[in-house]
Amino acid sequence: MSAGQRKLSKWAMHAILIVLSIVTLVPYGWLLIASLKNQDDFFSAIFLPPGDGVFGIGWDKLTLDNYQNLFGLGFGVNLVNSIFYSATTALAATLICAATGYVLAKHQFRGRNLITVVVLGALIVPPTLLLAPGYELLYDLGLLDTAWGLLLPLLAPAFGVFLFRQAVIQSVPDELLEAARIDGASEWSIFFIVVFPLVRPMIGAFMLITFLGMWNNFISPQIVLQTADKQPLSVAISQLRGVYKTDYGLLTAATVVSVLPVAALFLLLQKQFISGLTSGAVKG
Repeated sequence: MSAGQRKLSKWAMHAILIVLSIVTLVPYGWLLIASLKNQDDFFSAIFLPPGDGVFGIGWDKLTLDNYQNLFGLGFGVNLVNSIFYSATTALAATLICAATGYVLAKHQFRGRNLITVVVLGALIVPPTLLLAPGYELLYDLGLLDTAWGLLLPLLAPAFGVFLFRQAVIQSVPDELLEAARIDGASEWSIFFIVVFPLVRPMIGAFMLITFLGMWNNFISPQIVLQTADKQPLSVAISQLRGVYKTDYGLLTAATVVSVLPVAALFLLLQKQFISGLTSGAVKG
């Protein structure tokens, strides 16, 4: 292929990527603009409302009233709840799953194979089948309508344990662990100083997946939590829909608020997320 053909191919690829990026970003642009409209202008135009301003757009019709009304309803409490639930679950589940996966991968003890089989078996159990027995267990323990009742069942998912087991097997050589033990390092020191950095890409990917899973969790909070002030963002947004009338500007503003923290977290961890997804794909 000549230099001119390579340059043309590069420009064509860039053009395709630009078009795909625009197609991807259009719904987010519509969502942001819709959150700035009042109820009367919501259906008057697809994007910006018409008016006498520049480009025939009614810039004066865009308002932040939807956001003010949203937080006036106490939506900030639900936002803080979602951040707390998601961050706690992501950090604790990552630490527990990484430690458990390391033990299953590198330690020899009686019953290790049985535990691995149980973990693999738990992967095929649909989560919805565990709702009823999980509710009964939380009721017996007195954990209903508490943060612990929502968080405890999510701190050691079988998916995470198996994921880190495979990551440790592929990324952590036995010789490195033996060298650390010869130097007198404790098992906790080996885990945090040797193992943790080697599986860092998987940590970033799993932390983001767990955060998103808890952030979008809709069923479990409604079953475990009965107090409105303890509900996360996902449940609070669903309650903004009225029986006979829905304020769509308020609803889209709530959706924007729910998207922004997740988008910021993904931008922060995107490199680790991609590295974690591709780790083990190529063996050197």
